[in-house]
Amino acid sequence: MRMVDIILKKRAGHELTKDEIEFFIKGYVDEEIPDYQVSSLLMAICCKGLNSSETAWLTMAMVFSGDTVDLSEIPGIKTDKHSTGGVGDTTTLIVVPIVAACGVPVAKMSGRGLGHTGGTIDKLESIPGFNAFQSRADFIRIVKDNGLCVVGQTGNLVPADKKLYALRDVTGTVESIPLIASSVMSKKIAAGADAIVLDVKAGDGAFMKTVNDAFLLAKEMVEIGSKVNRKTIALVTDMNQPLGCAIGNALEVKEAIGVLNCEVKGEIREVSLLLASYMLFAAGKCSSIEQANDLAVAALEKGKAAEKLKAMIYAQGGNGDVVDNPEILSIASDVIDIKAQKNGYITSILAQKMGEAAMKLGAGRVKKDDQIDHSVGITIRKKAGEAVRTGDVLARMYVKHEKGLEESKKLLQHAFIISDERVEAVPVVYGVVQ
Repeated sequence: MRMVDIILKKRAGHELTKDEIEFFIKGYVDEEIPDYQVSSLLMAICCKGLNSSETAWLTMAMVFSGDTVDLSEIPGIKTDKHSTGGVGDTTTLIVVPIVAACGVPVAKMSGRGLGHTGGTIDKLESIPGFNAFQSRADFIRIVKDNGLCVVGQTGNLVPADKKLYALRDVTGTVESIPLIASSVMSKKIAAGADAIVLDVKAGDGAFMKTVNDAFLLAKEMVEIGSKVNRKTIALVTDMNQPLGCAIGNALEVKEAIGVLNCEVKGEIREVSLLLASYMLFAAGKCSSIEQANDLAVAALEKGKAAEKLKAMIYAQGGNGDVVDNPEILSIASDVIDIKAQKNGYITSILAQKMGEAAMKLGAGRVKKDDQIDHSVGITIRKKAGEAVRTGDVLARMYVKHEKGLEESKKLLQHAFIISDERVEAVPVVYGVVQ
């Protein structure tokens, strides 16, 4: 078998076989096939696409390119969730404790943030003492003991995806739905969960800018899951404005704790409860979404979910008292307000500009090895649809130094779109694919 023949076959628009896909993935990971040939095949895939069988074969070839996680020691149906990335999206810290409090184990591997989207591991590491990197044995033990554990991805989990993603980033082949779908699903499947719920973001602050593209990606991932016997459900949700009101690591943890303590409501609570409900449904805990929602709300309002987060933090070496006293978190004390420059109604808040503004302050990374400051960030004081008057505070910046400050201010001022007329609210959830 020759790589050049595989390239020519896909360039002509023909279906690749399972063996051909496995040959190319193995050869690339083993460094027997060079970057330039893989780049050529990726471009052919971008232009000609992959059918559902090819995408599933690619996904599983990537899964078995490295380590996989065996969760069979943990009783019950293990669930996982994944967001395609957004701004102010702290749902994992809310959803995972809710689901665990309802008796469904969650063994989750998460990543760090890059660019304008935040990473769950960075958020958790703003909690004093929290250790996101547990041994495999401790990961399993913590889930068995407490019902939940969130850890960083292991070094050899889906190495094919790491190599392909780096190559796609520099060869103009990122925007291919089959390649995106296989990248996401390979990591979720390798992480060992039986049931997977996906939060596919659509809008200004998301990777998928249109609702239609988000649904195409959602359908592709759900189809992959069904082909490899994983119960998979995808929700398409809005990212035309930040989901929560906090952007920045410690600030987002504080907001998540506020939701768990029933002090914070709004879209972030709504989406979190919906994701939790679908995870409970996917795990077979409930026969309907309505019943699952009742369980999730009860776990939240009775304080059981908050107790689960506290238990997980303690189990992973952190100060669980933060759940009762979020002031333990280190948050920058210097505050700068961004104010409305005219009267009107907020028609939208450009999520990507908000995320970039937080990144300029030091809350995010441009490159993977950049250091971040957990204490800095932004809180939103007015959301889309609200009336404002000149001088009203739109957002509050929590800053540590002058670097990036002026750029961040400009981004924030342009992120709030104010018009003379009120506009209809955009749906928070566009639909469900299952």
